[in-house]
Amino acid sequence: MRRGRAWTLAMVMVTGLVSLGATGPPQTGAPGASPQEAEVTGVVLDPSTRQPIVLLQGKRDRRPLALAIGPFEANGIAIALQGVTPPRPLTHDLFLNVLGDLRASLKRIVVTDLRDDIYYAQLHLEAGGAPLTIDARPSDAIALALRARVPILVEDRVFEKAERIPPKGGSAPTL
Repeated sequence: MRRGRAWTLAMVMVTGLVSLGATGPPQTGAPGASPQEAEVTGVVLDPSTRQPIVLLQGKRDRRPLALAIGPFEANGIAIALQGVTPPRPLTHDLFLNVLGDLRASLKRIVVTDLRDDIYYAQLHLEAGGAPLTIDARPSDAIALALRARVPILVEDRVFEKAERIPPKGGSAPTL
């Protein structure tokens, strides 16, 4: 009986995530633009605001990208970067466990846009042999990608938009 309830809860979670993904922000940008793979180079504190920042760098052109995140999101990313396995699953670990139990897998994440100082991302999954795209906060997407060891991609337009934004009080745009 307990396993039946867990399966039902997992299906409700995935169904809810799929429905959220269907209403996520539309992709914009030049047709044919391709994302480039990026690596997470670290999580740091902005010295002036004390806000955590996740640092990415494009692998193709080495362009940097700094995303302001919250302290809990920073912790989720830092734990994955350090390869630490907590004694009990954290939220990102739980999500990947649920995907595995449902025979779905994370294939890659893509940071898709930067609008009004807010970054957008998508999870690209495979479920039942079919592709599935779900809207996500970039910090969650990055934490999942690091744990699942899948590519982190960033649309070129995101790098371009981020380069044009003057810092507000020394901080990066938020997630």
